[in-house]
Amino acid sequence: MALNLDAIGKKIGPLTKAYTWKDAVTYALGVGAGFTELQYCYEKDLKVLPSFSIVTLYDFMPLVADASKVNLAGILHGEQEIVFHHPIPPEGTLTTEGAITHYYDRGKDKGAFIVGEFETRHSNGQKLYTSIATVLARLDGGFGGETPSKEETRFPEKGPDMEVPDTPAADQPLFFRLSGDIFPLHVDAEFARMAGFDKPIMHGLCTHGFACRAVIKSLFPGEPERMTRFKVRFSRPLYPGVPIKTQIWKEEEGKAFFRTLNADTGEVVIDRGIVEWMSKEQAQQREKRQGIRFEGRVAIVTGAGGGLGRAYALELAKRGAKVVVNDLGGGKDGRGGSQSAADKVVEEIRGMGGEAVASYESV
Repeated sequence: MALNLDAIGKKIGPLTKAYTWKDAVTYALGVGAGFTELQYCYEKDLKVLPSFSIVTLYDFMPLVADASKVNLAGILHGEQEIVFHHPIPPEGTLTTEGAITHYYDRGKDKGAFIVGEFETRHSNGQKLYTSIATVLARLDGGFGGETPSKEETRFPEKGPDMEVPDTPAADQPLFFRLSGDIFPLHVDAEFARMAGFDKPIMHGLCTHGFACRAVIKSLFPGEPERMTRFKVRFSRPLYPGVPIKTQIWKEEEGKAFFRTLNADTGEVVIDRGIVEWMSKEQAQQREKRQGIRFEGRVAIVTGAGGGLGRAYALELAKRGAKVVVNDLGGGKDGRGGSQSAADKVVEEIRGMGGEAVASYESV
């Protein structure tokens, strides 16, 4: 079956995904964080690793595959780029939508690239990140499409400025798959052998998380909220328990190149890495612009079925509060009653990814 060329530009989504601090911590543990990086693992003053953003891929990418009609026997995750607009809050609902933006033809024997781009917003109303995923479709080349441009990431001709060693646990894929990537290649020994491997391999996106931790630790330690861009190319598989090292070249303030190697063989497993970040001052200015936030708090708004009450309820929800929408639904004289007024506002809040419940009691 040929690629569906008509799929380009057609909307995919929106998809919603609710999460709590436990999901963010589960992800962090899955990519090797622990007591030395407690800010990612303890709900008190929790900071979310930027690479946690990949959890929205698990629902979006199957829809990309279905829309493109790609041959599933030949797909590989080729590249992943994420542009961050705001830090990821510790809990809430993520709403994602996007489209296939490009097909690139590498030739009949080399396959094709399928590029999907999508935006994710939080239930507080903020646009959190834009993700650009490139899939290598090894069996779908030769359709006469546009050839890909040759983008080169030139590493400086010197040794790395920083090198971060790490060793994923022998059981690392079992932890990582709890975040949503349950493909059997990473857990089922028989399936792995059928795919040509001696045993289950690491998720590429798990190694991606190890690399994200490494660059934050080296370039802006303890401040993941300063990351603005993270781009990688997946090069080779890696077995669990094999030591790795992430090499980093700082090009200028705010930008660096990196790659992650199999420390035993020297093979590059993540290549052409680019990371960009904002200054402390820029991060502080952005935080001031965000205004007062209410994540983790409940707001009870009376008379919220219309007028100013409705406006307050919607604004509190945009700022992260869980809202109790209270409205008797009666007339101005207090007589009568209807549940529809409160229900409509609850639907509005849920429609934008927020959390709300209705209350019809007289107060």
